[in-house]
Parts: sequence; C-alpha cells; structure tokens
Amino acid sequence: MKVDAIIVGARCAGAATALLLARAGARVVVVDRGVYGSDTTSTHALMRGGVLQLQRWGVLPAIVAAGTPPVQQTTFSYPDEDVTVAIEPKAGVSALYAPRRALLDRVLVDAAAASGADVRYGALVDDVIRDDRGRVCGIVAADNGRRLHIEAGIVIGADGLYSTIAQRVGADVRVRCRHAGGVLYSYWLDLPVDGYYWRFDSGTGMGAIPTNDGATCVFGAVPASGFRATVAGHPASAYRRLLRQAAPAFEPRLAAARQVEPVRGFGGHPGFIRQSVGPGWALVGDAAYFKDPITAHGITDALRDAELLARAITQGTAAAFADYEATQLNLSQRLLEVTDEIASFAWSSREVKTLHRDFSREMSKEVQALAALEALPQPAVCR
Repeated sequence: MKVDAIIVGARCAGAATALLLARAGARVVVVDRGVYGSDTTSTHALMRGGVLQLQRWGVLPAIVAAGTPPVQQTTFSYPDEDVTVAIEPKAGVSALYAPRRALLDRVLVDAAAASGADVRYGALVDDVIRDDRGRVCGIVAADNGRRLHIEAGIVIGADGLYSTIAQRVGADVRVRCRHAGGVLYSYWLDLPVDGYYWRFDSGTGMGAIPTNDGATCVFGAVPASGFRATVAGHPASAYRRLLRQAAPAFEPRLAAARQVEPVRGFGGHPGFIRQSVGPGWALVGDAAYFKDPITAHGITDALRDAELLARAITQGTAAAFADYEATQLNLSQRLLEVTDEIASFAWSSREVKTLHRDFSREMSKEVQALAALEALPQPAVCR
C-alpha cells in the first residue's frame, strides 16, 4: 500500500495535519495506538492563534455546539495584585475556548475522516521503513495481531513527547530547556470562575480553566524537582494542600464546588525543540516541540505547526520544508525561553509580570503570522 502521507498519532497535531492534507487532495493514512474519543492529559486552554485556526478550518462551531463555554477574560493573580485582561475582538476572534481533549481531538479526527483521511486506531508503530538511499518511506506497525506495512511519500511523527518516530529517525534536540514543573489537576462542578484564572506565587502556580459540561479544570504546579516529595504517595491530599498553598484566597470557591474526577498528575519534562524535518519524514506537535504546560500554550502550538507543516508538504520542495522548520523556530524559541523561566518558579512578582508581558508580545506575533497565511495550494505529492 502506498499513500502520500502517513501520520503517526491522531491527537490534535496529527488530526489537524491530516485534515488539512486530506482537504488539499492528499491520500492520507493516520494510525494511532489509542482509542477513538479518549481523553488525555491537557491544559485544554486555547489561545487566540488556536481559536483563529479552528474557526478558519470550520470546526469551531462543533466545539461551541458541544457546550464549550466562551472565555471572555483572563485573570493573572499575583501576591500584590490581580490583573484582569478582557479578550478583545481581534483577527476575527472574540472569545477563547478550552475544550476537553476527548472533544477537540474527536472533532478534528471526524473532520479529517470526512475529508478522506483513512484513520486507524489500535495500531502500534514500532519502526520506519527506509529505501536503499536511507530515505524514510513508510512505517511498520502491529495492528490487532497483524503486521502492517504502509509506504508513503512522507512519514509524519505526531506521536507526542516520547515520539517513536523521532527516535527511529534520529531527530536531534536543537534547543533544550533547563526547568520543568510538576502538575496535579482535577475537575470541578459549580465552581464560580469567570474566564481563565492563573495564580503565580513564590514557588507555586495554580490555574482554573472552564471547559465542557459545566466543569472547570483546576491545577496546582510546583518545580518538578520537588514534585515527588509534594505528592508523597497521596495525590488527593497533596492536591488540596498544594491549592491552599498556591492560592489561599481561591479556597472558599472550592469549598462551594464539587470535585467530580480523580486527581491526575504529570511529573514534568524539560521543554525542547527537535529537528523537525529530514529525508522522507517530519515531526509536529509535542514530537517536534514541547514546552512546560505552565503557560497553557501547547494545543495552540500544535495547531499552528500542523498548518505550517501541511503547507510545506503541499508545496513539496526542500525550500518549503526548510521554511517550515525556520518559521517554527522563529515563532517558538522566545515562547519556549519565557516558559522555561516561568517553569523555574524562581522569580519575584515583578519578574513574572515582565515574563507574562514578554509572552503576550510573542503570542501577538504568532497571531499576526497565522492571520497572514493564504489558502493552502493543491499538494505537489498528488500531482
């Protein structure tokens, strides 16, 4: 079997890439080791660039119709003051959204499949195929007891932080961060929050993110170096203790709310930017570029890079792929650097405010770049 593109991973980065390539006429196969419609660890929060893209692709109405509440403001809470910023209409976006991943990924996969992508779940990719020149030209996977071999013009690794494709192709880490945060989170009903709420205090962070079905995701964060000691084998009690420590003024809101899901955690991982293209392969999403979740920008990164990569593939030239990697680095590096500083938790209130202003400027640059993109051309791989 030979197709134009194989995408390993059907989460938001892989599904969005598949959607755009399929709409441009490419023959696309998507394989994922997981189950259709499942949830995954996520901050959920979309920033303006991500909402802009979902709207442009015509999938935002399905996100809204599923009961994802509009976010009209963001509050940054510091030890000395709270700063609330209204979400003003800009670049065609008048509100932000934070869909559960079971919803967002499903909507993107459904749109990709409706556009002609062949999506297969329960397939575990364990290696790539190379031609006699060493160029990657396909994948090998275990698919419900069968060995699956699929050849393609390009193999795209959208298989997350611990990407098998990145390992098999030997993608170098080109930028490596020093810091990471550990996170405990759960979901609450009847929690009075108005928009995104982020709290930053000495050595801790906390956030509340309204999502689907009237629920709010509430997380607490500490440096990864102290995460194990904080949890101490008791995540539920550690979670409440961490929230009290990070945001004591928020505690009365939790007392009036109802926790509806178990506490989950992520021990942290330093951010990085990997080599994202090579002979016959490319990476997208966390496989290519990961940064600490403390700035809640990961989904927006994934959607942005899915579109940039799809554009490079449709052009099909070495220059287009080089431009994908250069543009990704240009839009990502400062965001990554600022996030790494925030994830150190070694800042004063004045310093973290400055970091947030820097991050906001970089997001504005990103939105401008996305808004300037023209319609996708027809793919060279299909001509």
